[in-house]
Amino acid sequence: MAGWIALLRGNTGSDKVVPPSGFTVTLTAFTAGAMAFLAVFALALSLATGRLADRWSAELARTSTVRISAPEAQMQAQTAAALRVLQTTPGVASARALSDAEQRALLEPWFGPDLPLDSLPVPQLIEVTEQGEGVDIEGLRQRLAAEAPGAVFDDHTRWRRPLVAAADRLRMLGWLSIALIVASTGAMITLAANTALSANAQVIRVLRLVGARDVFIARAFVRRFTLRALLGAGIGTMLGMIAIAMLPATDPAGGFLTGLGFSGLGWLVPFTVPPLAALVAFAATRIAAFRTLRRLK
Repeated sequence: MAGWIALLRGNTGSDKVVPPSGFTVTLTAFTAGAMAFLAVFALALSLATGRLADRWSAELARTSTVRISAPEAQMQAQTAAALRVLQTTPGVASARALSDAEQRALLEPWFGPDLPLDSLPVPQLIEVTEQGEGVDIEGLRQRLAAEAPGAVFDDHTRWRRPLVAAADRLRMLGWLSIALIVASTGAMITLAANTALSANAQVIRVLRLVGARDVFIARAFVRRFTLRALLGAGIGTMLGMIAIAMLPATDPAGGFLTGLGFSGLGWLVPFTVPPLAALVAFAATRIAAFRTLRRLK
């Protein structure tokens, strides 16, 4: 802690070692700001896909569907038989047949609002909500086959697994992007620090002649570049949060694309980006400074 306080307070004499202007100032601040802006979006992607995976897993794991395909004369009888089977099946909390309006709403995104259900052989859907340990899928399928031959039980497993896997991979890619952003930030700041050190080689030699130690010289570079990175990352983070806040609000019809953002305490997560950028700048500049100082001996 004392080292960080001393770093922030600085030293008037050592600060003059690093030129107050130049392209290294712009490069460091711009790099930190741009990377922080991208990091905010990567964080939003990771958190949003995490929420999406949890929601899909929870919702689809507790629901299933029975689809009945039968001649029109048998549809009502088979639907009633399937409902009786479901109502007496352990693990089923509720079962209800969807109305024509509900089925039309499900098909509307693909076929439009004027779909004539009465003239089309559309299967009857039964929504099943599970409870406890769930249902014995094989046993239920056998009972349905005996009571309602046109009924097919779908436990949503084939739908749930690819969706959750895709969301988990997107979340992993988000964290991988953050790791790449951190590495790129460190590399760019190292390049800027090396350039500044090399440009001040003569100044460094003079300082050594008058008794300045390498720790004194390195601290000037470390402090200046750390504060530049902190300032640039702070600006980039705020711009990123503003951009995230301007995205459309969560809308069930919009799915994932309108849910990309932060919620609740998640809005505090981006505030970790500027300290992280400062830490990366501190480590990168310190390593670069001592390496260059050894080379200039």
